[in-house]
Amino acid sequence: MGSYSLLAVIAIGLASNLDNAGVGIAYGVRKIRIPWYSNLAIAIISFLATLVSGFFGSWLSSWIHPWIGQLLGTVVIVGVGVWVLLQPFLEKKITSVQEEDVNPLTRLLRNPEEADKDSSKSISLGESVVLGIALAMNALAGGFNAGITHLNVWYTSISVGLFSYLLLAACAGFGEKVAAEKFGNRATVISGLLLILIGIHQLF
Repeated sequence: MGSYSLLAVIAIGLASNLDNAGVGIAYGVRKIRIPWYSNLAIAIISFLATLVSGFFGSWLSSWIHPWIGQLLGTVVIVGVGVWVLLQPFLEKKITSVQEEDVNPLTRLLRNPEEADKDSSKSISLGESVVLGIALAMNALAGGFNAGITHLNVWYTSISVGLFSYLLLAACAGFGEKVAAEKFGNRATVISGLLLILIGIHQLF
C-alpha cells in the first residue's frame, strides 16, 4: 500500500470517529462508564458498517468508469463532510421542534447520555449497540469512498474500528464540562473538513 493510500486510510479512520471523542468526553463529564466490551461492540459495528459499504462501493466500481467512480466517491464523502459541518447550525433550528419529532440517532449524538436507558451510569452491551449504530453513520460514507476509489477496504475497516475504540476509550475520562463542549464543537468541524479534503484530493 502506497504512502498516499495509507494516509487516506488513516484519515478516513480518524474522520469517521471524531464524534466518538466528543461522546467519550461527554460521558466522562457525566461520570458514565463505558466498559471495554461495550466499547469493543461499538468498534465492531463501525468496522462492519465500513466493510459492508466498502464492498458495495467496490462492487459498484466494477460496473462504472474509474473516473465516474472517483467523482461519485468524492460527491458522497464531501456531501457527508458538508452535512457534518452543518450539524451545529441545524441543531439550533431543532430546538424549536419537539424532541419526539427529532431523528432518534441525531438526538442520541446530541445527548449521548440518553443511551444509558437504565440510568446505571454504565453503558451496557445492549445500550452500546444503539450507540454504535448512531456513531457508525460516518463510517458508511468512509467505507463506500474506500471501495469505489479502490482503497483497501479491509485496511480501511480496521482503521475505522481501531480509531473508534481508541478515541472513545481515551476521551471517556477526559476534561471538564467547558472543555467537553469546546472539543465537541471542534470535533464536528475537524471531522467535516477532513472528509471534504479527502474527497477533493482523491478527485485530483
